[in-house]
Amino acid sequence: MKNSLSLRRLTLKPATLFMIRTLSSTAFFLFILLFFTGSPVYSQNNPFVFGDPLPDAPELAYRGNFQVGVQTLELLHKNQPDILNYKENETPEYDRPLTVEVWYPAAKSPDAQRVTYQDYLGSPNDPDRPLEAFSFSGRAIRNATPNDSEGPFPLIIVSHGYPGSRFLMTYLTENLASKGYVVVAIDHTESTHADAGKFASTLYHRALDDFFVLNEMARLNESGSDHFLSGMVDAANTALIGYSMGGYGVLNAGGAGYSPGFVEAFSQMTGGSEKLAERSLADPAYSGTVDSRVKAIVAFAPWGMQRGVWDAEGLENLRIPTFLIAGSEDDISGYEEGVKAIYEGAVNTNRYLLTYLNARHNVAPNPPVSPDLDQADYMHYSEPVWKERRINNINQHFVTAFLGIHLKGLDYESFLDLSANSLEETWKGFVPRTSIGLELRHAKP
Repeated sequence: MKNSLSLRRLTLKPATLFMIRTLSSTAFFLFILLFFTGSPVYSQNNPFVFGDPLPDAPELAYRGNFQVGVQTLELLHKNQPDILNYKENETPEYDRPLTVEVWYPAAKSPDAQRVTYQDYLGSPNDPDRPLEAFSFSGRAIRNATPNDSEGPFPLIIVSHGYPGSRFLMTYLTENLASKGYVVVAIDHTESTHADAGKFASTLYHRALDDFFVLNEMARLNESGSDHFLSGMVDAANTALIGYSMGGYGVLNAGGAGYSPGFVEAFSQMTGGSEKLAERSLADPAYSGTVDSRVKAIVAFAPWGMQRGVWDAEGLENLRIPTFLIAGSEDDISGYEEGVKAIYEGAVNTNRYLLTYLNARHNVAPNPPVSPDLDQADYMHYSEPVWKERRINNINQHFVTAFLGIHLKGLDYESFLDLSANSLEETWKGFVPRTSIGLELRHAKP
């Protein structure tokens, strides 16, 4: 069997090389074992999983010091507008179920079995692509004992695309939890791989789902709640992360009110409902819904700008620090008239725009689980130019820096104070020559 250590490239100083030459074979073997202590060594018994650092991963992509636990919660948001069954002059309601996955710092348990996640391929609305379950491994421990001695931990809420699932970005959710965050990813009902419904539900419920989950996490944290999250969650320091339609939702939750034209289009789509007006500046109560507990927003390829979802006034109302991530050739959300236009229009917030040059829309999800997938399933995860695992590592690095600053007060500013064009010099935290193909813009109010 090939030596698994060959998966890691060695960069040794001259003095170290001299010492190696003078070692006996037995001593050399012991030296190698010591050299690799604490570094991931991947073999048949410890396979590579989503989010593991590649040899060229930037500095902050590596996992933190906490072991990660994971649990599933079933929540119920009562008396919500049933958008899919709206009719003119009728406003039916339903109790909206939300399944969430919670990753959290856990007590050490070296012998525990790592988690297996299950998601779906195919489409519930396409007879030629029936739903098919698939599974993949993670590095979290199912139902592990929480590390409540070092909490509470800042809260991160993650919102997937349409369709998607709470497992779409496990490379990031596990990584952040290992660094001392409670991370909650939502299965947005009527918007997942398994239950995708009409688009109107996604348009209406996204920001409201985020707020509901925030309130539920705060409630479960309360002392005496007799819940595993009791004392674990610092909801007063919360970040929202969203991809595609998730990005659409977290921007609105953060203060980017929907435009009058978009509200009117939604009204026509839903048979007369004007409920979306509540999420626009036309409603005097909207600005008061922006939650002061939300300290930072990360939006991957947020959908909507080139479709008229926001106007100048709506973007100017966004005041929470925001990190945008996009491909320069995004063919779903758009770039020049899409994500970059959001960056340019959100003039009242401290904001960043990280751009993957020549990438399209899929700059956020886990990579495809297999090259043998049906083409449509493969392309749902695949990025045609960039290596997805490389994107994953870069995302881990920059999200760690941005949230470390705004949720933990860490001194990570130097990881973001970079030349706009990565070709000018290798960016801080990157292996020499590996920041090529990236741009980072930064603007303040």
